[in-house]
Formats: sequence, C-alpha cells, structure tokens
Amino acid sequence: MPSMAGISTAGIGGGDVRNQSIGDWLDALGSSAPAPGGGAAAALLVAVGASLIEMVTNLTIGKPRYAEHEERMIRARDDAARIRAAALRASADDERAFDSVAAAYKIPRDDPGRSAAIQEATANAARPPLRTAELAAQVIALAADIREGSNVNVASDVGVAASSARAGLESAAINVEVNLAALHDADLVRTLAEELAKHVTAATAADTTIQRVRARFAR
Repeated sequence: MPSMAGISTAGIGGGDVRNQSIGDWLDALGSSAPAPGGGAAAALLVAVGASLIEMVTNLTIGKPRYAEHEERMIRARDDAARIRAAALRASADDERAFDSVAAAYKIPRDDPGRSAAIQEATANAARPPLRTAELAAQVIALAADIREGSNVNVASDVGVAASSARAGLESAAINVEVNLAALHDADLVRTLAEELAKHVTAATAADTTIQRVRARFAR
C-alpha cells in the first residue's frame, strides 16, 4: 500500500520502548514488522542525546573545579531529564499514530468516510515526529550551553549528545515530510512545514558544537 509507506512507521509489532529492554526493542526494530521504525528510532536518538546531557552534568555538578557553572549545569540536567521523558512519550505517540493510520486504511474502499479518515490519521501521524524535532532542537541547545564549563573528562560526550540529537532531528524531519507529502490540505501542510522549519535550523548549531568538541582532540 504505497501511501502506508509514506507515514511514520512506529507502532505495530514493537510495543512501547518504555516497557521493553533495549535489546528486545532493537529485535523488534530489526524484524519484518512494519514498526517500530523511523519515527520511533528518531525519538530514541533524541532520548539518548538527552541522557548524555544528564550524564555530563551529573559528572560536573558538585565538583569544586566547576562550582561557578553549578547552577547552569543543574538547570541543564533537569531540562534534559524532562526532554528524555518527552522523547520516549513521542515514540509511544508515534506508535499509536501508526496504528490509527493502519486502521483507517482497513476501512472498506466503498465507505464514503474512508478518505477523510485516512487524511485525519495521516495528519495526526505527522505530529509525533514534529514533536521529536522540537525536542531534538532543545537537546542541541543544551549541548551548546554546557560545552564550556562542563567536566573536561566527558567533553566528548557533549559532542555525542549533539550528534545524537542532530541525527534524531534529521530523522524526525524525514518522518514529518513523508506524512506531509500524503496530505491534501495545503494550508495544514504549510503550517506543519513552517513549524518543522523552525526546528531543523538547529542542525547548524549541532554541527558547530560537534566541530568545536572535535577540535579539542585534533592533532
């Protein structure tokens, strides 16, 4: 079903990542089941980035050498914890959105409400990855904020956090765009595309953070 291939593929067969081991979830991701897929993977990448921010700040907070940055690190840690939880919720939301689209496509073709149901479900399927893109941009901002003043022994992890969030951002954008391509409502497509565009600009900031982190180790 070509239009089914044009939606965020998180859902059928995988289950909520919050209720699984990483190994089990990756087994489901690698299986022939249509989901979890790109939408869920994007959200998990963002959660990984947020977790790395938490790790770096936790290894900085309480150390006399970094006392002047303590308040900033605490704020970043708390924000990252919130983002991590939100990213995992976005993964679960993406799963439910996929299920709704799949259900819409099962409506008999002669049902006059089928097309509208598919359009509504597809529009809803664009929203979890859009939220994921927003969260990815937030992680990228945190990585830039803590790059200076965090524990030098985990400087590389700041770069990995930015890199993970950047990958999640780009992956989420792909999932939004593939859903938008299947929508007929031009005004809605424009609105959602404009919102996405606000988030994807964070990729530049991620690149800057990654480059500056790597420059510290260049020889």
